[in-house]
Amino acid sequence: MIPDRFAPVLDELAPVAARFAEAGHQLHLVGGTVRDLLMGRGDPAGDPAHVDFDLSTDARPDDIRAVLAGTADAVWDQGERFGTVGARIAGRQYEITTYRSEAYTDDSRKPHVAFCDDVTVDLSRRDFTVNAMALELTGDTPQLVDPYDGAIDLARGVLRTPLGPEVSFSDDPLRMLRAARFVAALGLEPEPGLVDAVRAMAQRLEIVSAERIRDEFDKLICVDHPGPGLWFIVETGLADVFLPELPHMRLENDPIHRHKDVLTHTIAVVENVRPAHEQPDDRPPFDFRLVRLAALFHDVGKPRTRGYQKGKGTTFHHHDVVGAKMTRKRMTAMRYSNSDTEAVTELVALHLRFHTYRLGWTDAAVRRYVRDAGDLLDELNVLTRCDCTTRNEKKARTLSRRMDELEERITELSAAEELAAMRPEMDGAAVMAHLGLIPGPVVGRALAYLLDIRLEEGLLGDDEIRARLDEWYAGQQV
Repeated sequence: MIPDRFAPVLDELAPVAARFAEAGHQLHLVGGTVRDLLMGRGDPAGDPAHVDFDLSTDARPDDIRAVLAGTADAVWDQGERFGTVGARIAGRQYEITTYRSEAYTDDSRKPHVAFCDDVTVDLSRRDFTVNAMALELTGDTPQLVDPYDGAIDLARGVLRTPLGPEVSFSDDPLRMLRAARFVAALGLEPEPGLVDAVRAMAQRLEIVSAERIRDEFDKLICVDHPGPGLWFIVETGLADVFLPELPHMRLENDPIHRHKDVLTHTIAVVENVRPAHEQPDDRPPFDFRLVRLAALFHDVGKPRTRGYQKGKGTTFHHHDVVGAKMTRKRMTAMRYSNSDTEAVTELVALHLRFHTYRLGWTDAAVRRYVRDAGDLLDELNVLTRCDCTTRNEKKARTLSRRMDELEERITELSAAEELAAMRPEMDGAAVMAHLGLIPGPVVGRALAYLLDIRLEEGLLGDDEIRARLDEWYAGQQV
């Protein structure tokens, strides 16, 4: 018996299903929607912007387009070579795919696709049993098709593959990384045979494109609690293939967090980064995904800077520089966009800046902190707060209070000085006009001098800043 919570989805799909039935074709709802409906997660029929319907059929792509003619608002066929036709119907996105089997050759990054007529065969090529369920829509009544006991595995909290894991992961090695996401997102326990297969086949992930690995890893890093998935990729050897910096942090001693190794601390910081809707109402919005990535990379330089010790000279800076370089290299290799790479690298480079101001937040210190953070100020503040994983409650309260004080000082100075648009009190044109200069290095040095004054002393007024500029320029002529 199909639970009542399926009714909104079945009602919305009924007109499409009727078209396929009239044409003599089967149509099944497949994928995560079926799984989530069985689990009672969310409202799959709610916001069309958040849920798309994946459908599977015995119809070939040409037949799918013929059935959709006159019904769909738009149809696209970029995925036709894989049997997939996309459509938009009444504002909802659909992907309708011919039953198929697919596999990778030993050295190929692209699967070989063959169409078939049996939904059971199609379900056998799915990644995991919990995703190898379908809801048949073209019969007299909807029926759950579950040849591999995915519903039972959901109830037991077990992650299995429909066929042997060696077969499934050979067909598409990315499924090994996807397993980490399902371990983390759904709280499923991978069966021992699946774990053994990932350990034995981890190197096969090398044939998968960096872009697909990046996209799957992004999904993992953004689940509610990614920790179990991150431990899975470390312990099975997957991280050695595409993110070797992660296992290198394991058991590396952290002088600040003496009770845990750097990897344990790193994963705790990632978990500490909570979505914006879980933040207090008075906190500004921030880019959740970028901060999660920055949390993952923030201590990546520690294994390379073993002499790092809290508060000793320039070691903070050295750790930041090394970590930023390593972050840039890895994100570039994973084909992250330039904007993502620059943002995360900058957050890693700045993440210890907060700790360099131990004697209180002077106006100059606040200005420099805001100037250095730039557009990433809110993300940097979130990362700094989440970097506190100490079990010492007194120390945690102290760090939280200091961060509160910083944010209060930023708010106060922003209201008075427009910190977000921090610039010298005179622009380049004004400097050249006042000193009688033409464009050149001296103008740049003058602007840098004026910016230092702005950071250290704030706004001085037109007469005073011009007098200071004259004094500085006279010294340049000696």
